[in-house]
Amino acid sequence: MKQVKADVGIIGAGPAGLAAAVAAAENHASVVVFEKSKVTGGCGNMAMGPFGVESRLQREQIVGLTKEEAFRLHMDFNHWIPDARLVRAFIFKSGSTIDWLEDMGVKFLLAARHFPASQPTWHIIRTDSEAHGTGSLIFKALTDRAQELGVRFCLNTAAKKILKEDCRVVGLLAEDGSGEKMQVNVKAVIVATGGFGGSVGMIKEYTGFQWGRDLFSFKIPGIEGDGLRMAWEAGAAKTRMLLEIYCATPRQPDFWSLDAVFRQPNLLVNLNGERFFNEEVMQNNAFAGNAISVQKGRCAFMIIDERIKKGYENDGFDQVCYDIPVRDARDFDGELERALAEGCNDFAVADSLDQLAAATGINAEKLKKTVAEYNRSCECRDCLFNKDYKFMKPISKPKFYAGKLAPSGFGSLGGIKINYKTEVLNEDFEVIPGLYAAGTDANSIHSDTYTFILPGNSMGFAINSGRIAGESAAEYVDSLE
Repeated sequence: MKQVKADVGIIGAGPAGLAAAVAAAENHASVVVFEKSKVTGGCGNMAMGPFGVESRLQREQIVGLTKEEAFRLHMDFNHWIPDARLVRAFIFKSGSTIDWLEDMGVKFLLAARHFPASQPTWHIIRTDSEAHGTGSLIFKALTDRAQELGVRFCLNTAAKKILKEDCRVVGLLAEDGSGEKMQVNVKAVIVATGGFGGSVGMIKEYTGFQWGRDLFSFKIPGIEGDGLRMAWEAGAAKTRMLLEIYCATPRQPDFWSLDAVFRQPNLLVNLNGERFFNEEVMQNNAFAGNAISVQKGRCAFMIIDERIKKGYENDGFDQVCYDIPVRDARDFDGELERALAEGCNDFAVADSLDQLAAATGINAEKLKKTVAEYNRSCECRDCLFNKDYKFMKPISKPKFYAGKLAPSGFGSLGGIKINYKTEVLNEDFEVIPGLYAAGTDANSIHSDTYTFILPGNSMGFAINSGRIAGESAAEYVDSLE
């Protein structure tokens, strides 16, 4: 069996693993990273940028939000359920981490407020366009910096088992793409494998959702809970496991214009034909996803008419959908024709509400009653949910259109219990010497909902917890000498 030796072994070369590798190497530890895919960056390559508070960029733009204020906002939003010291460590590290990345050549801009009551914490990569995928520039910079510091990358190589002696971590077993096995002798291991968002079985077991039936999240190949299982086998305690839920049409990437139209603040009903949500809050996808998740069939339908559709074609949308590349509905008719031709039953068009109900499975009588009540409210005010009057648009002019909305998501959250130093804890809250976890595998900083008021915190937690893990592991290695 091939032998490999280093101070620190890292499982996963995504956002957390790369940050950990650089941080550990900057603190004079020898580092080897195992990544079962052929590239670094993981699902972070699809992202746009991390959270940060009190970065140089924010100070230059006179952003007044302080670390203390951000910490309080996060904890109050989450009802003080998460580990406050872990949340504080992440938030108080975040500004310097943005500066750290800038020093590696990454250029950022501050995102505008995309969500109600959100703070300007989202540092988006500065390129010719704000789009998903620009996050890859961060991970190229981290990879280059790691290689400059002498970090060894074993790509197309999967870690299989964490090794312990006398309750202390001493190494790993790994296997490369050709099947060659190796024993990795290290003093510390950092687990950073990105969670279980690609595992249909784990999603069902730990969250209750059935992917493809009542959940349509991004399912990244290879993100299947490997690190969680290895850490649990090594004695790690489990945390509550969540999905980073939002709502969208089930085939969002295939029909961007349809998705954007049906996430505007128009009439939203469940299968019973009743309203259940203040539609102006649609812009906060986490809240919309929560509300839809507890409806019959874990779905809802947004209803518009011809007049509303024409308005979006000619004048653009009422609310900008930050996560999609369209700003008006000029492609709506073409996409709808294609969807229906492909047999997609997530969308419907009809000359009457009865026909629309038949096509979607919505209770017809209640739908007609709800539309009548809603149209009366459009003449004065929304007496049910007090929705902003500017979004009250009657459903009266055929044709009528419906779009299905269902829970989607960016992946999983949590699984491995850690402390504020990212040391892994067992069931008795005792540290497992030499074992650390970072990123999605250990992201237990939310109560039940992604904290949208502080945007960028998923990638932000991954990079910052990874950086903390690298520093902590290097300090631990030094303590053994």
